[in-house]
Amino acid sequence: MSTAKRVIKNTGFLYAKMGITMFISLYTTRLVLNALGASDFGIFNIVGGAIAMLGFLNASMASATQRFMSYSEGEGNKEKQKKIFNISIVLHFLIGCVLGLVLLVIGYFFFNGILNIESSRMYAAKVVYSSLILSTIFTVMTVPYDAVINARENMFYYAIVGIIESMLKLSAALAIVYFGGDKLILYGILMACIPLIIMTIMRVYCHRKYEECVLSPRKYWDKGLMKEMTSFAGWGFLTSSSGIVANYGQGLIVNMFFGSIVNAAMGVANQINGQLSVFSANLIKAINPVIYKSEGAGNREGLLRVSIIGSKLSFFLLALLAIPFIIEMPAVLKFWLKNVPDYAVVFCQCQLLLSLLLQLFFLLSTTLAAQGKIAKASMIKSIIIISPIPLIYLFFKMNAAPYWMYLIVAIVQILREMVNLYFVNKYCGLSYKTFIFSVLVRCMLVFILVFGFTFFIHLFIEDSLARFIIVALSSTILLFFSIYFIGLNPEERYLFRNIINKKLLKRN
Repeated sequence: MSTAKRVIKNTGFLYAKMGITMFISLYTTRLVLNALGASDFGIFNIVGGAIAMLGFLNASMASATQRFMSYSEGEGNKEKQKKIFNISIVLHFLIGCVLGLVLLVIGYFFFNGILNIESSRMYAAKVVYSSLILSTIFTVMTVPYDAVINARENMFYYAIVGIIESMLKLSAALAIVYFGGDKLILYGILMACIPLIIMTIMRVYCHRKYEECVLSPRKYWDKGLMKEMTSFAGWGFLTSSSGIVANYGQGLIVNMFFGSIVNAAMGVANQINGQLSVFSANLIKAINPVIYKSEGAGNREGLLRVSIIGSKLSFFLLALLAIPFIIEMPAVLKFWLKNVPDYAVVFCQCQLLLSLLLQLFFLLSTTLAAQGKIAKASMIKSIIIISPIPLIYLFFKMNAAPYWMYLIVAIVQILREMVNLYFVNKYCGLSYKTFIFSVLVRCMLVFILVFGFTFFIHLFIEDSLARFIIVALSSTILLFFSIYFIGLNPEERYLFRNIINKKLLKRN
C-alpha cells in the first residue's frame, strides 16, 4: 500500500473514532459540570487538572519511543525493535515511579498554602490528587504499547481503544449523577481507574499481535541503545514536563487571583479545544510514522515534503471547525451547558486561536525528532515554555483581566516555535523562505479571508440555530475554495487534481 493511501486509511479510522468520541466527551463534560457544580468542577480542574495534561505527556513520551520504533522499521531491523521495546518498558517504569514520588512531594506544598480551596472541600481535593498519582503511573507505563501501535500504524485498533476510553469516562459521569455521596471524590477515583483498564487492554493486544513485543529485558538489553533512548526520552520529557508545569502553573495563578469558578471556565475551554483539535491531531498522528520512517530510510527530501504539506493540512482541518465555533461560541456554550461559567466564552475563543497558531508549527517538532538532534532545542524551549508563569502573575498583580493570560502565552509560544524552525533549518535543511511562504503566508491569508467573510455574514443574521448552520456552511465552502486557490501551491494543486481524477476513473 502506498504512503498516501496508508495515511488516508489511517486518518479515516481516526476520524471515525473522533466522530464517536467527540459527542460522548462533550456530553460527558455537560453531565460532570451539572453534577459537580461550577465550584467542584473548578476544584477538579485545578487539583486533578494534571490528569488531562497527562494525555499530552503520554503522547510526548510515546512519540520518543515511536521515533525509535518507526526509524528501525524504516531500516528494516526487527531485532532492534525488540531491544527498543524492552528498553522502553524499563525506562517508562522508572519514569512512572519518579513522577509518582515528585507528585507526592509537590502535593504537600499544594495543600499547604498554594491552593485557594474552601476548607470544607480540602479532603475531597486531596483524594482527587491521590488518585491522580496512581493514574500518572499507569498512564506512563502504557507509553511503550501506545508507541508500538503507532509505529505499526494500526490506527483501527487505536480508534477502538479511544472509543472504549470515552465510554468509560461517560460511565464515570453517569455514576456521579446518580451517586448520593461526595460526587467529587467518586469522580476522582473512577477517573484514576480508567488508565489502568486501558493499559491492560493495550498490553494484552500488543503481546498477542506483534512479534517485537517480547518481554525479556535481560535478553534484549543493549547498553548503547539504552543510553541513546534515555538521552532522547530525557530531553523530550524535559520539554513535555515544562509544558505541564506551565499549564498547571497558569491554572494555579488563576486560582490564586480569581478562585475556582474561573478555573471552571478554563476547564470548559480546554474541553472545547481538545475535542476540536482532535480533527487535525488525527492527521498528525497518521503522518508522524511516515516522517520517522522517511528519515530511517534516508529520504530527507520526502521527510521535509511531508512535514510542509502536513503542517498546512493540519491547520486547515482545525480551521474547518474552529472558525464557526469561534464566531458562534456564545451560542454554542449556551446550547451545550445549562450554566456557562464566567469568562468561558472568551477563554474558548482565545484557546482556539492559540491552537490554530501552534498548528502551523506542530510538525516541526516531529521533523526535528526524526533527525534526532533535540538536546539544544529542548533545553531552550523548556526555559521559554515556563516563562509565562511569572509574567502572568505580574499582570494579574496589576489587576489585568484573566484573558490577558492567553496573549502572554501566545507570544511565548511563537518564540518557542521560532526555536523549532531554527533547528529544523540547521539540522534538516528546511528553507526559511519555503516554510514562511508555503505554510505561514498561505495559511494566514486563507484564515483572514474565511474568518472575515464568515463574521460579516454572522453580523446580519439574528441569533438562532439557522445562523449557526449558515455560518458553518459558509465558512466550510469558502474554506475549501480558499485552500485550493490560495492555500495550495501549483504543484500541490496538480497532485490534488490527479488524486481526484484517479478516484473518478476508478468509479467509472
